[in-house]
Amino acid sequence: MKNLRIEELKIDIEERVLHFKQPAGTSRGVYTERKIWLVKMTDGDAVGIGECAPLPRLSCDDIPDYSEKLRVKSEEFAAAYQQGAAAVSAFFETMRDYPSMLFGLETAMLNFAKTQHSTPFSRGEVGIPINGLVWMGTYEEMQERIEQKLAQGFRCVKLKIGAIDFDAELELIKKIRERYSYHEVELRVDANGAFPFEEALYKLELLSQYALHSIEQPIKAKQWANMAELCRESPLPIALDEELIGVNDPDQKRQMLNIIRPRYIILKPSLHGGMMGVREWIDIANDMGIGSWITSALESNVGLNAIAQLTADIYGPDIRMSQGLGTGQLFTDNITMPLEIRGDKLWVVHNSIHS
Repeated sequence: MKNLRIEELKIDIEERVLHFKQPAGTSRGVYTERKIWLVKMTDGDAVGIGECAPLPRLSCDDIPDYSEKLRVKSEEFAAAYQQGAAAVSAFFETMRDYPSMLFGLETAMLNFAKTQHSTPFSRGEVGIPINGLVWMGTYEEMQERIEQKLAQGFRCVKLKIGAIDFDAELELIKKIRERYSYHEVELRVDANGAFPFEEALYKLELLSQYALHSIEQPIKAKQWANMAELCRESPLPIALDEELIGVNDPDQKRQMLNIIRPRYIILKPSLHGGMMGVREWIDIANDMGIGSWITSALESNVGLNAIAQLTADIYGPDIRMSQGLGTGQLFTDNITMPLEIRGDKLWVVHNSIHS
């Protein structure tokens, strides 16, 4: 934010609804469409675009008057922007409880001010390794989707679990392992808080037979003592996701991680504090020896592109850990951006970066 443009800003907000190519199932329900807000800022010359995409019943800023609140916050941002970098930083501090709005404004500002990240990834020189995401469905549907991901070249596959019969899910994982060793295919599972605490450790022990990389959020969030016990006792590495939502104060972040001590945390800018919050989470986790990776949260390609740029800037050009950035092909009516999946990596296909 060192070289902000000081011209008067005009900010427009456009609401859109994106449609999934196929229903996206999680243990919290099935998504068939996705509402987003595009924030467009201009001074008549330069243009910046960002995406605000709260997840219903999950984001801490999923509020009934979202459109009106976003309009007010955009006006406050424009006023702060005229005053310079210090005022913008102070304004961003007031946005901790509105992470999806903050992410959209951060993204639009980086593009407008021509201060977006310049990395080997943004220049199209390297790709970011990503996991192939397999949504919940029937046993047959999930088996077919896994085969598709492996055929596409993915060597890290993430399965959403917790909706169909657990024994069937175990059988599915077992069949994958019978064909592919953990040297050939890395398997991650995401329970989205589906396991009752009383059953969780037993289920984690069963899952651990199949050399899984990790499990995301085995039990519902806001059970710090129970989650801490699972992290101590589980033979399978645990990653926190939903647990981080709404934990926006830096001291509380450190306290929570110190109590739970997970193996990993998974960061989504739209849910976990925008770009500012993601960097803060990762700095705290690094201090504690806790690993991390970054994922999208069903944004359009506008948000996905910004998250990919952020990921490359944080982790550098030699990213070994597969990131969760493979959601750009989910929608029938996505927004065109210079992104392309080749094998198991996300690439920028030319140098025209829009966010």
